[in-house]
Amino acid sequence: MRIDIVTIFPEFFSVLDVSLLGKARKAGVIDLGLHDLRDFTYDRHRTVDDTPYGGGAGMVMKPEPWGEALDSILYASELRKTEPVIIFPSPAGEVFTQAIAQELATEQHLVFGCGRYEGIDQRVIDYAATRGRVRLLSLGDYVLNGGEVASMVMIEAIGRLIPGVVGNPESLVEESHSDGLLEYPSYTKPPAWRGFEVPPILLGGNHGAIAAWRHEQQLDRTRRVRPDLLDQGPVE
Repeated sequence: MRIDIVTIFPEFFSVLDVSLLGKARKAGVIDLGLHDLRDFTYDRHRTVDDTPYGGGAGMVMKPEPWGEALDSILYASELRKTEPVIIFPSPAGEVFTQAIAQELATEQHLVFGCGRYEGIDQRVIDYAATRGRVRLLSLGDYVLNGGEVASMVMIEAIGRLIPGVVGNPESLVEESHSDGLLEYPSYTKPPAWRGFEVPPILLGGNHGAIAAWRHEQQLDRTRRVRPDLLDQGPVE
């Protein structure tokens, strides 16, 4: 998968060089392109924002550098004959979920546009929609200083679902949200630690009983912590 990121803070994404995603990059499973938006400006101050039309507090990111940055990325995508998905993290977008992560993990090319200040000129989003599929995605009902943190979260969630990134694909199957429920609690050795015991059922070797216990733990945890997930449909 090819992932391009447009940002005024490219150094923020140095974390992509470590852990599983770093290994995936070195192995060629993920091809990453970082683009500093200020490289597409022409004034000596490398200005990327201006005052909003209609008044109001804050500044809005200018369309000109965004247009040039997107053109440089999407031209290469057109040469590869791949349709990009252009993602703008935004509190005005649809909530990012595990299902969306799974969907995006099947794409060939993702472009993340990291807004700052009061956001990006709407014409940039409208223009991007003429060059690819645009998704406005939100991490939740709160506001961040910019799109970098949200993009990093989404890249982590999407990237680990790409075949070849996680060493044991079976470890992805029973995670929280993979089946609409939260994950069951996990235990390892020793069987007793500081007065806390591993549930005896996990020590007995009855895999059918263990599977049933784990499913019940998922249901119980979801009822207590995220009952809204159960409202989305029947869970057996």
